[in-house]
Amino acid sequence: MATFAALEQAVEAGAWLHLQVGQDGGRLTDGDLSLPDSLSDLAWPRKGGVVLASGGSQGGRSWCLQPWAHLDGSAAACGRWLGGIGLSSEGVILLNPLPVHHISGLMPWWRSRLWGAEHVLLPPLLMKDPPSLLATCRDVPGWGQKPAVVSLVPTQLKRLLDHPEGLAWLRHLALVWVGGAGLPAPLAERARDQGIRLAPCYGATETAAMVVAQAPDRFLQGELGCGAPLDDVELQLDRAGVLRVRTERLALARWRDGRLDPLVDAEGWWSTGDAAALVSAGEGDLRVQIRGRVDGAIHSGGETVFPEQLSQRLLHHAQEQGLPLEAVLLLPVPSEEWGQRLVALVRCRDGWIETEGWASVQASMRKMTSGWLPAEQPLQWLECAVLEPSLEGKWERGRWQRWLESQELSLLR
Repeated sequence: MATFAALEQAVEAGAWLHLQVGQDGGRLTDGDLSLPDSLSDLAWPRKGGVVLASGGSQGGRSWCLQPWAHLDGSAAACGRWLGGIGLSSEGVILLNPLPVHHISGLMPWWRSRLWGAEHVLLPPLLMKDPPSLLATCRDVPGWGQKPAVVSLVPTQLKRLLDHPEGLAWLRHLALVWVGGAGLPAPLAERARDQGIRLAPCYGATETAAMVVAQAPDRFLQGELGCGAPLDDVELQLDRAGVLRVRTERLALARWRDGRLDPLVDAEGWWSTGDAAALVSAGEGDLRVQIRGRVDGAIHSGGETVFPEQLSQRLLHHAQEQGLPLEAVLLLPVPSEEWGQRLVALVRCRDGWIETEGWASVQASMRKMTSGWLPAEQPLQWLECAVLEPSLEGKWERGRWQRWLESQELSLLR
C-alpha cells in the first residue's frame, strides 16, 4: 500500500509526513505543501514524525504533531501490556480494519514493524461482509495457530455481532480492543454473553493511541469501564472531574483555529476534555471509567446534561424492552426558557416505523424517557435513516447539527 511505503520513506529520511483523509500515501514535508498555512513557518522538530487530524467528533478540526519516537513508545507500552495478559507481541497476527490516516489505523501497522509481527489490512467493504471476512482470514498464514488481535470501533463490533459469520470471526480472536467511542452497555453485555474477548480501551491521537486498556478476562468477569493505565502513563482528575494524562508520548503540539498550541501545561499534563472516574482496585491499582465529553455537556434549565451518556442509556433501555432502536444522537437546540433543550435523532431497524407508525414509535421512546429529569428528556424526536458515526466510530456532531438545522422544525422554545 502506498501509504506504508510513504511512511517507511519518511522514517528513513527523518522527515515529517502528513497523512490525509482519502489520500493514498502521504506527503513528505518540511513545513509546507499540503499543511495549513499557519504551519508553513514552523521550526519542525528533528528526526521527523507524522501529522494526523484529530478532534472531528466535536465539529472542529485540528492536527497533531507526533514524532516517530512517540509511536515507538506507544507500541512498546502496548507490547508490554500484551505480555502482561499472556500474549507474545511478536507472535500475534495484527488485523487492521481502521483507516490508516487515523491513529487507530496507523498504530497496528506501526506495532507490527516494531514487534516483528504480521500485519493484515482489512478493507472497509470486507468488514461489512462477514462471510467474506471469515473466508479471507482463514487464508491468512498462521490463522488458527497464532493468536489474532484486532482493534474495532463499537459500530463495527455491533455489525459483526449481528451476523452469524461475524460472530464466528470474533470468536476466533484472542483479543478485540474496542475504542474510538464509548462502548454502549447493551453492546458490552452482548459481547460478554457470547464470550468475546473484548478489551475496552481509551486513547487519542494526542496520546499516540491507547493509554488505558482492560484485560479481556476482567471484561468477561463483568468489570466496568476501560481498565487500567498502561505502564508509561500517569492519570489524574482535575477539580471538575476531567481526566488528565501525562506520558512521554503526548503530541508535541496541536494546530487549530489558525494557531499552533502546546498540548501540555507546565507540569506536562494534557487535559482530555473527558469526564471520568478513577476507581481504586486495591494495592494502588486504578480502574478508569469514562463518563462523557465535558465540552459536549449542555446547560438546560439549571441542570448540566451529558447527551452522550443519555444516548447510551436510551439504547440500553431500548434493548431491555426489545425495541429495534439502532442509533440515537442527542443534540442541543436553543430555548428561550431553558437555555438549551435536547432533540433526538434516531435510526430504527428497517420495518419498525412502517409497521408501527411514527407516532407509535415516538410514544414508545417518550415512555422510556418519562422518568428522566425534565432537562434530560428530548423535546422532539426526528427520524434520520442515514444516522451513523464516522469510520472511526465518532459522532461528527457538527455534521448532524447542520442536518438538524436544515429540517423545518416547529419546536417549542
